[in-house]
Amino acid sequence: MNRKHISSGSEFESKIGYSRAVADGDYVFVSGTTGYNYETMSISSDPVEQADQCFKNIEKALIEAGSSLNNIVRVRYIFPNKQDFEPCWPVFKRYLSNAKPAATMFVAGLLDEAMKLEIEVTARLNA
Repeated sequence: MNRKHISSGSEFESKIGYSRAVADGDYVFVSGTTGYNYETMSISSDPVEQADQCFKNIEKALIEAGSSLNNIVRVRYIFPNKQDFEPCWPVFKRYLSNAKPAATMFVAGLLDEAMKLEIEVTARLNA
């Protein structure tokens, strides 16, 4: 299989030199994704709303790559404020309850203080 690069249209992709996702072999690797809404060019101040938007952005990249949320095998959450993690659990469960991927949560700073979380996933391509 050839490598396929997926772009979300974020200005950071061209400025930094990365792809929203890369499909290679049997997997698609989705870069750390924030809750930025590319249709409205805005980001909510609510971490739960950002979590929901993260998964909408991730799902779009996975579909373009030939995968889906149900094929996620690994998820990594990054939160600047660990208190924001638990309120997001229902969102995570809604999007990941079928896949039940291996998961890790980190507490670390993000590029912009408006970003309340970042989510990175690895998924299998559709068979």
